[in-house]
Amino acid sequence: MDVAVASASGLQRMKRIALGLLLAAAALYAVATALQGHHPAWHYVAAFAEAAMVGAVADWFAVVALFRHPLGLPIPHTAIIPNNKARIGRNLAAFILGNFLSTEQVLGKLRGFDAASRLAGWLAQPEHAARIGEYCRAAARYGLDALDDDRITAFIRRTVLGKLEQVDVARLTGQVLDVLTAERRHQALLDEVLQQIGALLEKDDVKAKIAEVIAGEVRYLRYLGLDTIAGHMATSKIVAGVGRIIGEMGADEAHPLRLRFDAFMAEFIVKLKEDPAFHQKGEDIKQEALAHPALAEYLRGLWQELLAWLHADLQREDSALGRRIGEAALTLGRKLQTDAAMREWINGQLLAAAPRWIDHYREDIGHYIVARVDAWNTAEMTSELERNIGRDLQFVRINGTLVGGSIGLLIHAVTQWWRG
Repeated sequence: MDVAVASASGLQRMKRIALGLLLAAAALYAVATALQGHHPAWHYVAAFAEAAMVGAVADWFAVVALFRHPLGLPIPHTAIIPNNKARIGRNLAAFILGNFLSTEQVLGKLRGFDAASRLAGWLAQPEHAARIGEYCRAAARYGLDALDDDRITAFIRRTVLGKLEQVDVARLTGQVLDVLTAERRHQALLDEVLQQIGALLEKDDVKAKIAEVIAGEVRYLRYLGLDTIAGHMATSKIVAGVGRIIGEMGADEAHPLRLRFDAFMAEFIVKLKEDPAFHQKGEDIKQEALAHPALAEYLRGLWQELLAWLHADLQREDSALGRRIGEAALTLGRKLQTDAAMREWINGQLLAAAPRWIDHYREDIGHYIVARVDAWNTAEMTSELERNIGRDLQFVRINGTLVGGSIGLLIHAVTQWWRG
């Protein structure tokens, strides 16, 4: 049976019981009044019944006055709930916020909750980590379906090209080189280049090729049979010279070639950042590239290929992305379980951020409760409250009938005793 139907049925049953007791008290009063002359005990019965009727009617009036005007009469201070709906909403909000959502109460709950340990324990279970991967896969699949639209593709292309148009290529290049050459990092690059050249020249096939080229250039020695010898000798000289230069530059940070390289890089960076000619040249290259149809087509193709790959992967049950996300969640959970310092940091961050969030959202919750109660249909609210608490209120009527009768009987007995 539906809960609402059961509650309404229980309320009606209790109403009938309370009304039945009132009618029984009235009938008993009538009988006792009629038989008072036959025996003194009937006076006591009549007193009980009379007081029972008064208690029953008074409590009926009190219960009904909460929800509506008794008998439809506009008696002051009746229909209390409908007439005070706004005040009830404010008081309800204040009660909930003050007793359940105060800053100290929430912080106390958070301190005992140990969110980091709970999170670590939950993530460390493979089925939970796999579930996270599945949720992320489903969310990504939904997002891709929404993004797979020509309007989105056109928007992204316009946005990317627009951002590229705003880039100052020359200045940006200068800034990048400025970072790369800070603390003479470019000297390490120079060392690496020279070492690679030296290693390349040491290879037999490269030496043979150089010797062949040099021999071809000294054709006049061919008639004497010296072209090949000259080629090999020149190659040996080149390799030895490069090796000597690398050794000298490695041993001397103030080597002239190093200093010349420093000066060249510094001058080049300044020109990139400040020289109008370099700036204009960079702009010309950029505009030419952006205006080329191949770039727009490349961006479109790149976007489509990315979407296609993601679609294909996310459609599979053994999605690589979903599996990686699940593995990452599992690893995170296990790492957190073994890292007490990290768990302490997470809990500390929650406790530090909580007061601000509590204060902010507590007011929002209060406003929501007030607005929700105010927007509630008065008749529906009254009916809902009566359905939920009306059954218990009928016990007030029942108790009023019995307690009222008992008090009336007691008063009558004391009065008779006092009179002797």
